[in-house]
Amino acid sequence: MKTIEVDEELYRYIASNTRHIGESASDILRRLLKIESVAAQHLSPTALPSIAEPKDQAKAEPELLLGQGIEQMLKGEELKSQESAIDRFMHILSVLYQENPTAFAQANDIKGRKRIYFADDEAALLASGNTTKPKAIAGSPYWVITNTNTGRKRNIVAQLMAAMGYAHGLIERVSHSI
Repeated sequence: MKTIEVDEELYRYIASNTRHIGESASDILRRLLKIESVAAQHLSPTALPSIAEPKDQAKAEPELLLGQGIEQMLKGEELKSQESAIDRFMHILSVLYQENPTAFAQANDIKGRKRIYFADDEAALLASGNTTKPKAIAGSPYWVITNTNTGRKRNIVAQLMAAMGYAHGLIERVSHSI
């Protein structure tokens, strides 16, 4: 294992592409660069500079918009007025769906050891475990389990936001607002 230094912006980009808690930087980079682990062993040092090539403007613009709805939610009063962790959790999920319904589909990949957290219908969640207490996410076709502790709710939101491509700092702020 080698150690490399990257600037803060690149580090945040790599972290924002985390699909699940515990995924290593190497795994993230392999996925983003579409490099299989065997092929990664044969990379020459001269291939590394291509990682930092600048994006063209057309690709950069959507990223700039990502998070505006979430930022407004954090600054607004509606989230703060929610009385329980479940209500804040449900509100955050609704805003995430409204901001990017296509990327929200990543929710189906987020699972626990024994049960699923998201589904297209209540029955699938009820079948995945005892006392899941599924609730419909407002304005979306998704359902989520709500019978988890606050720490697990934070973890679910963090995993979803990472899979959707949000920046690490924003993910932490949203997770801690539950």
